[in-house]
Amino acid sequence: MKLTTTKEKILSAIQLTERITGKKESLPVLSCVLLDATAGKGEMVARATNLEAGIEVNVPCEIEDKGIIAVSASVLSQTLRSISGEKIALKTEEGNLVVESRGTRTLIKALPHEEFPALGAGGDTKGMSVSREELMRGIQSVSYAASPSMIRPELGSVYVSVRPGAIVCVATDSFRLAEKTISGVKGKSETELLIPLKHALELAHVLERIGTAEVSLSADESQMSISADGVRYVSRVVDGTFPNYKEIMPKAFETEATVLKNDFAEMLRKARVFSGGDQHVGLHVYPKRKIFSATARSAEVGEMSDSIDAAISGNDLDINFHIGYLADCLSIIESDSIILGFAGAGKPLVIRGVSDASFTYLVMPLNR
Repeated sequence: MKLTTTKEKILSAIQLTERITGKKESLPVLSCVLLDATAGKGEMVARATNLEAGIEVNVPCEIEDKGIIAVSASVLSQTLRSISGEKIALKTEEGNLVVESRGTRTLIKALPHEEFPALGAGGDTKGMSVSREELMRGIQSVSYAASPSMIRPELGSVYVSVRPGAIVCVATDSFRLAEKTISGVKGKSETELLIPLKHALELAHVLERIGTAEVSLSADESQMSISADGVRYVSRVVDGTFPNYKEIMPKAFETEATVLKNDFAEMLRKARVFSGGDQHVGLHVYPKRKIFSATARSAEVGEMSDSIDAAISGNDLDINFHIGYLADCLSIIESDSIILGFAGAGKPLVIRGVSDASFTYLVMPLNR
């Protein structure tokens, strides 16, 4: 193999692939990136996989001799970062990789590329066109609400439902739930995916670095694939059923409050200081007296009580929540004012943006 390319193009490709490499001692080739210049059409393909997810990135280059080689992704990444020259030459020498650029020469030991696992095709549904930015925002809007554990795989995943004209992303850890609806999706295909949280976060990272406005999404029962702009990301999907969350959405609210998002966030920030290790905050909503306040106390720090301006209606209510669960959604909501809909004591709270109907957040109270 012998080729030349630019530092910018190959470094961005290797940094993308490096994140997907595996760490299995029994299969050291998983920590490698496979550089495949066998097609010889002015592009080399950089591939990486951890057996659960995989990625391939096309790198434009001038190919003198075709070839294929597998080298450590982290060693190649560090080598490329340390090079100051713009032009980079890659060639194989006695089965290893030589990287050359303006006065520097580095030899990186290779592993047998025949051991590198093949990447799956990534779904038999016909690729549907989806807005790259909207899909990325959909995943980022809900992923924090998924469980970090895969004991219950459906709770440790991001649920993506593709239907004509819209994509709905949902995640829940059973204590809170976030739902984001993306409208304006082209195509009439329908599919439902449960993407493990780790892979959903990687997918969002990949989407951030793709240059095109649209991506192609295809899927089947075992895996999904996103491709655009010379990048293809493949991930396994969970074979399971996402909870029927529509059933737990309150149909009516006993108490409602409309507040400025920044006022509410600032109140929670102060409460966090005084809430101690348990991070509990009490919300007190008294519509007749026009009071919306929060209290927090800990034996070590002290106690606080803060009120903010609010438009409130319904019944008086005292209810406790975990501060983190209330605060996590605020950066996602795009409007300046939020509506807090309380279903009653011991029942869920629903948070929505006044001018953002695409996002809904539900949080369960603490039994205290």
